[in-house]
Amino acid sequence: MARKKDAPTRGYGLTAWSRAVLAVVDRPEDTRRVGKARTYFRERKILDVRLRPGVVSALVQGSQVEPFETSLTMRTVEADTVVALLREKGATDDLLAVARGEQPRILGSVVLPTEPADVRGDCNCPDDEPRCIHVLALAYEMAAQIDKAPSVALTMMGAEVATLLAHLRDDTPDDTTRPTRARAPEPVDFFGARLTLPSLPSPPSVDVFADLDVAGLNRALRMSGVGPLDVGEVTDELAELYAQLTRTPPPQLGGGSGEQAHHF
Repeated sequence: MARKKDAPTRGYGLTAWSRAVLAVVDRPEDTRRVGKARTYFRERKILDVRLRPGVVSALVQGSQVEPFETSLTMRTVEADTVVALLREKGATDDLLAVARGEQPRILGSVVLPTEPADVRGDCNCPDDEPRCIHVLALAYEMAAQIDKAPSVALTMMGAEVATLLAHLRDDTPDDTTRPTRARAPEPVDFFGARLTLPSLPSPPSVDVFADLDVAGLNRALRMSGVGPLDVGEVTDELAELYAQLTRTPPPQLGGGSGEQAHHF
């Protein structure tokens, strides 16, 4: 006859989040109650566990015939506050991480209990100790559940993953819902009146009379019928006209006298 295999030993407090919950509930110095509660946990005497946002209840089979009604009531957190803190810390992706079974540190620091007053234990057993054997056994059971599914811790603290995601979605501005003002079409500039033209070139200043072939000019004037006495007068008028165009003092080419004109 084959020997029946023993059930595997159960564990709890294997992850950071479950240890954080146990840190505010457990009483390691009370060795008698802790030892008995661990036995109840290993022997699966926590029955009919019911988890609601902020409250977890169960029946714990103790030394009496009827199980004891036991519950843990948490000091809950507000979903909108959690989302706001995650936005401030740039950690809204932590919500998706929990859905994947992870236990992100920032979300844990925002949601998980930090002091014994955050968790109230109730039980109808004769023990007046708030952390009785049955309350501790239920806390160990929930720690084991958190090890398996981190979202259990969020529900215990009153902030379910679905609720947090809904608040995150509702608080996210949707640019597609904002009214947009149509831009007026720009008028067509058919004639280029608004075009910016390039600046005119700035050639270096040149004195054309300095390079003037005076002898050639003299011959040309004589060939056109200008008398020798008028050559100097013509060149002076030409120099004066050029000076007006260039706004520079006119150079004295012919001296303006018929006597100098004879020297050409």
